[in-house]
Amino acid sequence: MKIINLGSLNIDHVYAVNHFVRPGETLDSHSYALFAGGKGFNQSIALARAGVTVRHAGKTGTDGKWLQKQLQTDGVDITHVETCDTPTGHAVIQVTPSGENAIILHGGANRSIDADFIRRALSDCAAGDCLLLQNEISGMAEAIRLGHKASLRIAFNPAPMTESVHSYPLELVDLFILNETEAEELTGQADPEAIRNAMLKKFPESATVLTLGRRGAIFFNADTLLQQESLKVHAVDTTAAGDTFIGYFLAEWLQRGDPAAALKLGCRAAALCVTRPGAANSIPHINEL
Repeated sequence: MKIINLGSLNIDHVYAVNHFVRPGETLDSHSYALFAGGKGFNQSIALARAGVTVRHAGKTGTDGKWLQKQLQTDGVDITHVETCDTPTGHAVIQVTPSGENAIILHGGANRSIDADFIRRALSDCAAGDCLLLQNEISGMAEAIRLGHKASLRIAFNPAPMTESVHSYPLELVDLFILNETEAEELTGQADPEAIRNAMLKKFPESATVLTLGRRGAIFFNADTLLQQESLKVHAVDTTAAGDTFIGYFLAEWLQRGDPAAALKLGCRAAALCVTRPGAANSIPHINEL
């Protein structure tokens, strides 16, 4: 069983600030750092560090060759990572002393993904393989349809949540992975129990993982409801916490089929991640857990 992650590859520009910049304000930063990032990149790194085989599919510009090398260094298969003429996608990230972050994202090469590229990326997949998707690249509706046609199990993390997500063929998704904001925008509900009821009504054949920050995470489908508390840690930077959780949850769930154990491992990995600065470099290795 393969995991193919069709996702973004970004360069992150990270600024440490006292507070998020306000309209009309010019704000000094205490420090600046350059990191590899993007939800797709981070989730591939998390999957690899969780000990599973993952193939990344995506695009960078020539300025992003070092992202491809870092994926390889972590053991990610980059057979379907292509270099194009468009500049690599990038993010400008503000991080406050409490570890909260605010992000401005530019798609760049991530927005040059089309149906032909997706077909190439899925050409050597087999029925039962897992297709992991986020929402930082173009071609999402086609990816879901083509993945379903190829009998792949589709895991979808609609981040960032945009209006276009509602037009995707979401009934074909096998597993939704949502934070509270994404879940509220998808369902119109804010309470976890109301979110659960709405998701089961709209997508009765799908499973959902709902991450709740400091309150942990829950997993549910038509037959099961599981909850996992988070670990109490001192947060330094929450930038890649969700991506770390997703990688570790999927690695455990797909290998052993135990969502309770997957929730526990995902929460442990995310807790360790937020004690470190940065994005991909803050994602732990399995032997650290």
